[in-house]
Amino acid sequence: MDFEDILAIMAIFVFLPWIILHYVTKWKTAATITTDDEALLEELYNLAKRLDDRMDTVERLVASDNPDFRPARLVHDSEKDNQQLRELEQLIAEKKGASQ
Repeated sequence: MDFEDILAIMAIFVFLPWIILHYVTKWKTAATITTDDEALLEELYNLAKRLDDRMDTVERLVASDNPDFRPARLVHDSEKDNQQLRELEQLIAEKKGASQ
């Protein structure tokens, strides 16, 4: 056996699996978000929900003072939007229940 044969065998049985496993490990660690990221996303969601409620209140107050006022948003307190928010809240609750 000469050096080229040994190098070919090492490439097939050592280096190739090592490279594959290295990148599989990198891929698995990069695909997840941390608990800090989850907490930040939940905080941002709660902030957006509060701002949406405030916007509804402001639009309602302005509309009561000015009958010609038309809200900038397409639909006030849309059931479609509210359904999506309820689904998101349910996912967050399930995620919290699964992590505990």
